[in-house]
Amino acid sequence: MANRVRVQLGAALRSRRADAPDADARKLLVRAARAALRLEKIRESEISVTLLDDAEIADMNQRFLSHDGPTDVISFELYGDGETPVGDIYIGVEQAQRQAAQLGVALTEELARLTVHGVLHVLGHEHPDDEARLTSPMWRAQEQVLRDVLS
Repeated sequence: MANRVRVQLGAALRSRRADAPDADARKLLVRAARAALRLEKIRESEISVTLLDDAEIADMNQRFLSHDGPTDVISFELYGDGETPVGDIYIGVEQAQRQAAQLGVALTEELARLTVHGVLHVLGHEHPDDEARLTSPMWRAQEQVLRDVLS
């Protein structure tokens, strides 16, 4: 098995195709996930990335993390020590749109950033919750992968 990455739309985005990321954007997310896996020298994995609207990601955020409101990314590591890495990543597209606007970047760039971030979490990386996260090893790795994917 190679690194298998699947990007799909949640139910709400599937029904509103007009504002959902297009096929080219989804291909970029596959490339971003695979680049993060290469960085970690992972040759076999299975990663699922699902793009959700605010309501869907807020529901997951409450159900699984007991946090209120929408968030940008939620990751689940679904494997044990010594097993092939398997994980599910959920990205809040509307939250990503707000963050992209704040950062002055394209939505596709922010979605790729969140994909890489999610993959690194699936692989066990962590970062501080405060401003120190912006200088953490995980953040630096994420931004390097993103630069490589976007260049």
